[in-house]
Amino acid sequence: MKYVRLGSSPLEVSRICLGSMTWGLQNNQQDANTQLDYAQEQGINFIDTAEMYAVPPSEDTYGKTEAIIGNWLKANPSRRKKIVLASKIAGPGFSYIREGSQISGKTVVQAVEDSLKRLQTDYIDLYQLHWPNRTSPHFGNQWPNNITYTDVNATEQTEQMLDILQGLDKCVKAGKIGYCGLSDDTPWGINQYLRLSEQHNLPRMVSIQNEFSLLHAKDWPYLIENCVNEDIAYLPWSPLATGLLTGKYQNGARPQGSRWTFMQRNGLFRDTEHSSKAVDAYLDIAKQHNISPAKLALGWCDQVNGVTSTIIGATNLIQLEENIAAFEEPLTDALLSDIKQVLKQYPMPF
Repeated sequence: MKYVRLGSSPLEVSRICLGSMTWGLQNNQQDANTQLDYAQEQGINFIDTAEMYAVPPSEDTYGKTEAIIGNWLKANPSRRKKIVLASKIAGPGFSYIREGSQISGKTVVQAVEDSLKRLQTDYIDLYQLHWPNRTSPHFGNQWPNNITYTDVNATEQTEQMLDILQGLDKCVKAGKIGYCGLSDDTPWGINQYLRLSEQHNLPRMVSIQNEFSLLHAKDWPYLIENCVNEDIAYLPWSPLATGLLTGKYQNGARPQGSRWTFMQRNGLFRDTEHSSKAVDAYLDIAKQHNISPAKLALGWCDQVNGVTSTIIGATNLIQLEENIAAFEEPLTDALLSDIKQVLKQYPMPF
């Protein structure tokens, strides 16, 4: 396993990060224990979760994933210092999470306390803002004109960011979180937080996790360039495009128990004519080069300059084993050349 520094922090994390959002709905405690044990055996020390999980989000599953990880930590207390544990505060929009309120300094303090109780730990290594208070070009909002940026009050948003940083600062000084990061944000968001941190001597954002895959590469190269030059760790989530890049959803297939069979996850905005054609092309390339579609997609993500650690998830151990193995050998130049041609043809298919 390869390790790399997490942005400007001193934390050393594995190039693979274990995602956990299925634990509590598609997976139970035993499944999660098995995955956590196996991941550690393979050298993965980076675990990502969120207060909102499991997904799809609901009042019934809220907080369940953190609770499952907490049970594992309680049963394995010696492992806590061996992992870098990341969690996230939910942004606005869910009535059952602090009445749908926006992220603020006050809600950060409250959310950290609640997560620590569920996780049964004294500290969270990396605490992230799951999505910003303002609407950002994520979750299907990436197409031009879907967001009216001129309606955003930049001064108001900046004031909110400062308040959030002050709340994070309280948690850092109390030893409850180590470092802070962003999720589903933009270059403007990154740079505003960096500027405010410097001006007011507040915690610096060390990472950002955004959706990133062969089917959703909008951050490359512009946001990733920003991350490289500002020493921000870039953490791709959904590198398999919610499983689409494995080919399992082609031609309308919906395998029993798969993510797209769950309400709010039946393709969302990703199930399009162009994405289907792009996946067909990548499946053909994988077959020609005698590798699995998962290895093609994950190997490509891993080799992108600026990617720090790729977040993977699985609903069973076989999937997890295949996903981890995908990082063992780099993709050949010939394979990368073939991938590049398809990526040019379908740069943003959904």
